[in-house]
Amino acid sequence: MKRIILIGYMGAGKTTVGKQLADSLGLKFYDLDWYIETRMHKKVSDIFAERGEDGFRTIERNMLHEVAEFEDVVISCGGGTPCFFDNMDYLNQQGDVIYLKARPDVLYKHLLMGKTERPLIIGKTKEQLLEFINEQLAKREPYYTKAKYSLDVSLMDNYEKIKISVQKAKELLGIE
Repeated sequence: MKRIILIGYMGAGKTTVGKQLADSLGLKFYDLDWYIETRMHKKVSDIFAERGEDGFRTIERNMLHEVAEFEDVVISCGGGTPCFFDNMDYLNQQGDVIYLKARPDVLYKHLLMGKTERPLIIGKTKEQLLEFINEQLAKREPYYTKAKYSLDVSLMDNYEKIKISVQKAKELLGIE
C-alpha cells in the first residue's frame, strides 16, 4: 500500500509532478481541489465565494480525510491544505509527504502563466501578487517544512526538467 502526498505553494507544480509520478509508479492520481469540485459539484472559486475561506477549509479538511484513506495513490493538496486544522500532522500519518519547494519568483511566473482561477489571487496586480506570495510563503513555510521530504522544483520549466523532478521524488522515497 502506497500513499504519496505532495504539498507546496500554489504554482509549485504539485499537479504536474503528481500526475507524472503516479503514471510512472502505476498509481492513481488525485488532485484534492479537483476531488472537492467533483464531490461538491462546484468550482473551488464558487465555494470560496459562497462560504468564504473558513467554509472552504472545513470542506477541504473533510475531503482530505476521504482521499487520504485511498490506497496506492499520489495526492496533490491545495497550497493552503497543510496550514489549517491538524491537516499537516494528519498528512504525515497517512503517507510519505513531499514538500515541493520553489522560489517566490518562480511561483510568481507560474501563477502569471497559470490558466486556473485561484480565489486567493484574483484581482491582484503583479506587484501585489509578488508581495502576497512572499507573505504567504513566510506564513506557510513552518507547515510545509514538517513534510518528511523536501524537493526543490524551482527549475521545473520544461518537460525534461519535470521528468527530472519526478525522478528525484522517486529517489527521495527510495523507489526506482
